[in-house]
Amino acid sequence: MNDTSGLITPALVDLHLAPADKGEALRSLAQRLVAEDRVTDLDGFLADVAAREAQAPTGMGDGIGIPHCRSAHVTRPSLAFGRSTRGVDFDAPDGRPADLIFMIAAPAGADDAHLQILAALARRLMDPAFTGALRDAASPGAVAALVNGEEAPAAAPGTVAVGETAAVPEPDPAADGGLRLVAVTSCPTGIAHTYMAAKALELAAARAGARIQVETQGSAGTTVLAPEVIAAADAVILAHDVEVRDRARFAGKPTVDVGVKAAVNRADDLVAQAAAVVAEAGSGARAAAPAAAGSSPAGASSGASSAGHWAERLRKYLMTGVSYMIPFVAAGGLLIALAFAIGGYRIASAPSVLGHFDWTSSHSWAAMLFQTGKTSFGFLVPILSGYIAWAIADRAALAAGIAGGAVSVAVGAGFLGGIVSGLAAGFLVLWMIRWNVPRAVRGIMPVVVIPLLSVAAVGFLMFVLVGSPIASAMRGLTDWLNGLSGSNAILLGLLLGAMMAFDMGGPLNKVAYTFAAGALTTAGTTPDAGSLKVMAAVMAAGMTPPLGMALATVVRRGLFSPEERENGKAAWVLGASFITEGAIPFAAADPLRVIPANIVGSMTAGGLVMAFGSTLRAPHGGIWVLPLIGSPFLYLVAVVAGTVVTTAVVVLLKGMRKGTAAADADSAVDGKVLVGA
Repeated sequence: MNDTSGLITPALVDLHLAPADKGEALRSLAQRLVAEDRVTDLDGFLADVAAREAQAPTGMGDGIGIPHCRSAHVTRPSLAFGRSTRGVDFDAPDGRPADLIFMIAAPAGADDAHLQILAALARRLMDPAFTGALRDAASPGAVAALVNGEEAPAAAPGTVAVGETAAVPEPDPAADGGLRLVAVTSCPTGIAHTYMAAKALELAAARAGARIQVETQGSAGTTVLAPEVIAAADAVILAHDVEVRDRARFAGKPTVDVGVKAAVNRADDLVAQAAAVVAEAGSGARAAAPAAAGSSPAGASSGASSAGHWAERLRKYLMTGVSYMIPFVAAGGLLIALAFAIGGYRIASAPSVLGHFDWTSSHSWAAMLFQTGKTSFGFLVPILSGYIAWAIADRAALAAGIAGGAVSVAVGAGFLGGIVSGLAAGFLVLWMIRWNVPRAVRGIMPVVVIPLLSVAAVGFLMFVLVGSPIASAMRGLTDWLNGLSGSNAILLGLLLGAMMAFDMGGPLNKVAYTFAAGALTTAGTTPDAGSLKVMAAVMAAGMTPPLGMALATVVRRGLFSPEERENGKAAWVLGASFITEGAIPFAAADPLRVIPANIVGSMTAGGLVMAFGSTLRAPHGGIWVLPLIGSPFLYLVAVVAGTVVTTAVVVLLKGMRKGTAAADADSAVDGKVLVGA
C-alpha cells in the first residue's frame, strides 16, 4: 500500500460542505489549508487553482471533483476534502454534481516522493470501494485515515484493494492468445488525470480479459515501456492532453488517440476501440513494431490516430513548431532590446566582442548582449521548421526539418519558408517510415537512410523549387510590415485584436499570435520594424479580455455570480501576464455578451497600439516586460483603454439583460393580477 501519511488531517476534512457554487467551495477548502499552514497566501493559491480550472474542467464524473494545481503558495503536498449533500457543479462529462471534492495542493517544487503520493491518491479515486467508504465515513478522522492509508475498506466484489494497482499480467511475447495493449497517459499538470486514466484503463482491460501496460508521463516520474513489451502489443492507446514523448516507438501500431479524460470516463469504450482497430489492421500489428530499443523508425502512429479534421491537425503541427521557437524569440529579442537600452541603436554595428571584450565598458557589455541575441535569432526558423516536422513524424524528421529551415534562411525565405520546409520534411519522413523494407535495412533506416534521403529531398525543394518564390513573398511581407502607417496600421491592429479576443486561445487567437511571433523573425535588428508593432498590438489585445472581465466584476458585482467574482480575482493576474484564457470562464457562462465585449475591447487596444507605434521584441510576458516596450506609457494607455471598453460593453449588455428579465417578471405579475381580478 502506498504511504500517504500526512497528506490530510481531520482538520482538512469538511463532511458538511454546503457552498452556493464552485467558487465558494474552492475558497472554503482552501481556507482549511491556510488554517493548517499548508498554504501561505489564500488569494494567490486560489488564483493558481482558477488558472488550472480555466484549462479544463476538473469534474471527473460519478460525483467526483478534483480541483488541483501546483503553486508556490503551497508549503507541502496536501489534500483538503469536502463532502456535499447537494453537490457542486465541476462541469463533469456526465453532468452529475460532485459530492466528493478533493482539493489537491502540490508545491511548485515538489520532489518525486511527494508527487508519487499524489499520483497514488489519484489512482485510488478510480476504486469504487475507496469512494464508497468516503461517502459512508462518519467522521473527519475516518476520512483522514482512509486517505492516509491507515484504514482500508473491504473491496467490493470485482474491485482492487484500495491503494493497490490493478494486477495486470505481463505481456508474454511468445504467447499468441488474448488482446495485448500498451498505453500512455498524460495531462498538463501531471498530477491527477494522468494517473486516474492509467488506473481506469487497467481496470477496463481486466474486465475485457485483455492485458495492458500503461506508461504514465506525469509529474511523479515515468517508467518507460520496454521495447519488447511494445513489440508484443496488438494496439496502442494514447490518452493525452500534451504531446506524447517519444511517440516514434509506436510507429506502425494500430492506435486509439484521445484526450486523457476520455480514458478516465470511458475506458471500456477505448479498450473496445483498440480491439476493433486490431481486427481492422489484421494479424500483422505485432510485427509492425520495432524490434529493439534505438532501432525504431520515428513517426506518428497509424490507425485511429489519423482521425480528426486535417485543419485541426495542421494547426497542432504549426503550434508545436511555434512553441519550440518562442524561447529563442524571447531570449534573442529581449537581449537585443537590452543591448539597445544600454548602448543605443548604433550597437548593431559594433565589432565582434570575441577578443575585444572590456569588462569595465558598458559598450562591450551592450555589444555582447546584442551579438548573443542576434545569434539566438539565427535559430528561429530552423527550430520552427524542425519541430513542425517533429510534430508530424517525430525524431527522424528533425534533421530534415532543421536543415530545411536553415536553407530557408540562406535563400531569404524566412519563417514562411520554414513552415513549408517543416511540413514537407514531416510528411516526407512520415511516408518513408512506412516503407516495407527488408529486416537487414530496418535497423539503419532511422539513423542513416531516412536522414540522408529526407535532408537531400528537402534541400532540393528549398534551393531549387520553392525557395525563391517564398523569398519574394517574404520580402513583400517585410516591406509591407515595415511600411505600415496611418490607417493601414490601425486596420491591421483592429483585425488582430478581434482575432485575439474571439476565441481566447482557440484557433483564431493562435493564428493571430503565430503571425505576430513569426513576423518577429523579419524584424532583425531594426529598432522600429513594423513586425515589432504587430507583436505589441497582439499582446495588448490578448491582455484586455481577462482584465476587462476582472474590472467588470469590481464595478458591477451584482451582474456576476459569486463564482465569476472569484474568477475575476485570478483574471487580474492572468490578464496582466498575457494569458487570454483567463476570460474563458466568463465567456462560457454568457458567450453572447462576453465575447462581443471582448472583441470590441481588444480591437480598441490593438488599433491604439498600432496608432501609437509601440514596439515589442518579446513574444510574451504581458505587463512584466513593460520596460522593454517602445513607447511604454502610450502602450499602457492602449491596454487601459481596451480594458475600460471591454468592461463598459459587458456591463451594458448584461445590464440590458437584467433589465429585460425584470420587465418580463413585472409583466408576468401584472398578467396574474388581471386574470384574478
